[in-house]
Amino acid sequence: MLNLENIRHSLAHLLAAAVLKKYPKTKLGIGPTIEEGFYYDFLLPAGKKFSPDDLKEFEKTMRELIKQNLLFSGKKVTAAEAKKLFADQQFKLDLIKEFSKEAKQLSVYYTCPPKTSNLSPKTCFMDLCRGGHVKSTKEIHADAFRLTKIAGAYWRGDEKNPQLQRIYGVAFKTKKELEDYLKLQEEIEKRDHRKIGERLELFSFEEVSQGAPFWHGKGMIVFRELEKFIREEQDKAGYEETSTPIMVKKEIFEKSGHWQFYRENIFHFKEGDDTLVLKPMNCPESTYIYNSRTRSYKDLPLRLSEIGRLHRNERSGTLGGLFRVRQITMDDAHIYCRRDQIQSEISSLLKLAHKVYKIFGFEERFYLATKPAHALGDVKLWQEAEKALVMALKENKVKFEIAPKDGAFYGPKIDIHIKDALGRDWQLATIQLDLVMLPERFNLAYIDEKGKKQRPVVIHRAILGSFERFIGILLEHFAGALPLWLAPVQVAVLPVGEKFESYGRKVYDELKTAGIRAELSTANETLGKRIREAEMQKIPYILVVGEKEEEAKNVNVRHYKRGQEREITIGKFLAKIREEIEKKAS
Repeated sequence: MLNLENIRHSLAHLLAAAVLKKYPKTKLGIGPTIEEGFYYDFLLPAGKKFSPDDLKEFEKTMRELIKQNLLFSGKKVTAAEAKKLFADQQFKLDLIKEFSKEAKQLSVYYTCPPKTSNLSPKTCFMDLCRGGHVKSTKEIHADAFRLTKIAGAYWRGDEKNPQLQRIYGVAFKTKKELEDYLKLQEEIEKRDHRKIGERLELFSFEEVSQGAPFWHGKGMIVFRELEKFIREEQDKAGYEETSTPIMVKKEIFEKSGHWQFYRENIFHFKEGDDTLVLKPMNCPESTYIYNSRTRSYKDLPLRLSEIGRLHRNERSGTLGGLFRVRQITMDDAHIYCRRDQIQSEISSLLKLAHKVYKIFGFEERFYLATKPAHALGDVKLWQEAEKALVMALKENKVKFEIAPKDGAFYGPKIDIHIKDALGRDWQLATIQLDLVMLPERFNLAYIDEKGKKQRPVVIHRAILGSFERFIGILLEHFAGALPLWLAPVQVAVLPVGEKFESYGRKVYDELKTAGIRAELSTANETLGKRIREAEMQKIPYILVVGEKEEEAKNVNVRHYKRGQEREITIGKFLAKIREEIEKKAS
């Protein structure tokens, strides 16, 4: 049975062999497998750079190598032997030195023609490698891989090291799987939220502030509608909305443990004798509201929500549109409760998440993320927290998978994933049970029914996650055609000609008075062109008005998904659209 991981790993070696054939003095980095494919890092001779034409040439060379039925074989070597074999390969020597320090067994893999007994660079391609290859290139389908792009990468991910050129590839077992993948990538490219956001005038990114979107007027409509929606749901669920400072002294994050576990992602600067921090999360600050007065068992659960800006120092190379930003807005909340309230609170959160995702047509998948290798607190508290989350999931009859060692450094969590219209997986909600960080380190307490001090627990949660990322997901899921209730412009009114502009204005005014987001298109262009422009702008409803509509006091309704509908009175149209908005139909 073909092992796809081995196929991809073997293709990485063939890529390196192809590059060396054209550029013999190339220095080789690493060539691991990744999701759907592989990559390899190279340092070309001075002045040389890969081009798209190179990729085509390398693919051709790789296919020629595959046809030769080359054999892969591994051999264990000592550090001294490895240094001799890779004497002119500086990055391999770095790896040999590193692995030797860690007392790791070194091995070299050879890719040779059949019946070759002389394992040397003259006859075989060789690489320092832990293995995991096909036995022969016979196992690789020559038309089931593609070299996709060129990128830059620092050696070992360190900006102080040389910058290498990275070639990415994708590979599958069959040609059809590759074709299906490439079609999907074309569709993903069409749905790229950055392009949609620019085309619909929702947001833009500027060099003056990397990783922070500039929200335009139409984009803020989407943002505010989501805020309004989640606030309404939180109000119904008994949350108190709070707001805490965006800039605080670092001591609060030293106390919480974030300075220890998360410092590289924290923006901070000196101000006199103090180090100030742009907060990367809200949780430590919420404890100051909790501790502002003595709490009774009757006060719990205390649900404190906060929709506010956070800042995280993500590396510039990892930033990606709205999906990875430095300034984020979270629908954050912290629930302070007694231990006997954990199950009911988590059940309520699972129901809330389901209600929210159902509106967008998302189906959830659940993961229980357990204690990571580096974590705060006693093991017994972790076991108690994990047991409580498992119980809540089972009580709600939720199927879940274990995500080993993927919990937060202060507690296990339930992560909720969804799939979008293209079948891509996204993690959205997180429900974290904290018996350690906030309760212990911030000395939280409440007075029980016997007048004794007790320690509460804290549930950290977000449903949408970050608004920025969620909007990016929605734009790609709906290909820019957002549901009516979220659409920046809900209705476009198009008079057939100048003669009917006054009636068009009357329809437009009625829509605006009713609170509908409408535009009146009276541009000096053909009706067909204006219809196409409205469709390009993903406006849900187009109302065409002319002589017949004016005489009957009607509007001709066209919907961006359902196409031409019918002529109805403006009153009936308003009733119809209000109902659709109220139901938040997708």
